[in-house]
Amino acid sequence: MTTSITVRVPDTLAHQIDDLANTLERSRGYLIRKAMEMYVSEYADYLIALDRMQDKDDDIISSQELRNALAVSD
Repeated sequence: MTTSITVRVPDTLAHQIDDLANTLERSRGYLIRKAMEMYVSEYADYLIALDRMQDKDDDIISSQELRNALAVSD
């Protein structure tokens, strides 16, 4: 199942999307969908990292401690 979403973008961005779509022989919708998927994924990762960074009860370890815990050699 899919849902249609309408957005307004500046003409210059629309032209860039169209140019890229033509170059890649893909549809405008495909490129926008892929861009939104990447953005949502990256933004979710960012929010998780930010939440962890702001957790005052979380222990902070050095990179060497991390390497030792993962058994990674230098």
